[in-house]
Amino acid sequence: MAAEGVLAAPAAIAVRPREAVVKAAAKGVSDGFYIPSLDGIRAAAVMLVFLAHAGLNDRVPGNFGVTAFFFLSGYLITTLLRMEFDRTGGVSLRAFYLRRVLRIFPPMYIVLLAASALAIAGLIEGSVSVGGFAAQALYLSNYYIVQNGWWDGRAPGTWIYWSLAVEEHFYLVFPVVYIALRRFVSSRTRQMLILLGLCGLVMAWRLALILLLGADHDRTYVASDTRVDSILFGCILAVYGNPVLDETRIKSQWWKYLLFPLGLLGLLVSFLDTNPAFDDTVRYTLQGLSLVPLFVVAIRFPEWPLMRLLNLKPVRYVGVVSYSIYLMHPTILFAINQWTHWHPLVVGVLSFGMTLGLATLMYRYVERPCGRLRKRLSRALAPSAA
Repeated sequence: MAAEGVLAAPAAIAVRPREAVVKAAAKGVSDGFYIPSLDGIRAAAVMLVFLAHAGLNDRVPGNFGVTAFFFLSGYLITTLLRMEFDRTGGVSLRAFYLRRVLRIFPPMYIVLLAASALAIAGLIEGSVSVGGFAAQALYLSNYYIVQNGWWDGRAPGTWIYWSLAVEEHFYLVFPVVYIALRRFVSSRTRQMLILLGLCGLVMAWRLALILLLGADHDRTYVASDTRVDSILFGCILAVYGNPVLDETRIKSQWWKYLLFPLGLLGLLVSFLDTNPAFDDTVRYTLQGLSLVPLFVVAIRFPEWPLMRLLNLKPVRYVGVVSYSIYLMHPTILFAINQWTHWHPLVVGVLSFGMTLGLATLMYRYVERPCGRLRKRLSRALAPSAA
């Protein structure tokens, strides 16, 4: 779910995106650059997931929140890889994997150990098996779900770790794929088409599983081999037509008043079509394509009235701590529902308050120190400029 770092760019990005980040890119990819709209998108995505888990699953598309996180992660990390390759002529795999470890592992293992300890101590209902815990610790939770179901063997609320498994499986392989693309496929158009072809193959595999092999919903929803295209669509935007690094010949009016509404329409169709065959196969592809204009408009035109909400300071703060919110909130919701008999609205408000408070502590005392260490080590390990 979580992205590797926080992209950034000055407000001038809406007019001259490439020039806006030249100085930041020259300093080195590990220094990063900041786009407030991405934190706003993170906040919107994590709130969709929270509201769905808080009891509004039949009204709020929480599953789409995870898809949006996947897309954002692919866009963000591929943009950083592209900047590093442009600056140095290569990508340091050591630095990349170290950044992943320092970004993802500490909060995840802290929450996993805490939730499992509560379940083992009997403070929250649930069983923890050696196999279930090991699957989570080794980022195999998604395939454990396919084989054993959602509920047994793991602490309550930690079932959502399937999405972290999808991302880690993808990023074990993708940096090598990207390096190969840069070295052997010079045209970014062709790079984009190759990645788009991979998305097509993943969709075809989902269709084969559901329509020919009789697979169930969980098989295509949580497995890495059937969900990586949600990340790949973000990678495609980073490679071709990147709103941070590339100019566009499409006028702003076309983005705002044609492509953006078409993206919203595509998402609406994906939400309203409840046919199981569509739901488990084509829906993820439609959502990935629909997110492209939404991300472009959010990044290029942050001052557009429809995008200003994403850039409000409280909204952006929720986005900053969204990773810890994502990890913690299901266990907190489960515990409060078990310990009390309060109205769901009260439970939701209290759970979000507790989650936000604990996420703030996690960000201040775990994520930020790891982030500083990540930057120092990345500078030391990254290749020098070519």
